[in-house]
Amino acid sequence: MAAVLIAALVVIALGGIQLGAAEVARHRAQAAADLAALAAAGGLSLGSDAACQQADHLAATMRATVRDCHVEQLDVVVSVMVRTAGWIGVEARAASRAGPAARPRN
Repeated sequence: MAAVLIAALVVIALGGIQLGAAEVARHRAQAAADLAALAAAGGLSLGSDAACQQADHLAATMRATVRDCHVEQLDVVVSVMVRTAGWIGVEARAASRAGPAARPRN
C-alpha cells in the first residue's frame, strides 16, 4: 500500500513539474515574440527582410524560433515557438505585433 502511495505521489509531482515547465515556456515564448516584434519594427526602415532578420536574431538569442514574420502596413507581426526541456517536450507558441504608436493621418 505504501509503495502505491509513493508511486502516486511521484507521478503527481512529475506532472506538476511538467505543468510548471509548460507555463514557463509560454511566458518565454510571449516575451520572445514581444521583443522580436519590437526589434523588427525598429529595423523596418531597412526593409521587411532586414526587419525579420533582426526578429530571427533576437528570438534565437532568447532560445526561441520565429515561425512567421510579416509586415502589415506599418506593423510587424511575429510569431515564435519555444520547446520545453522536459521529457514530454511541449511546444509553446506566441505572437506579437509592433509598429508606430500612432497611425499617420492621410
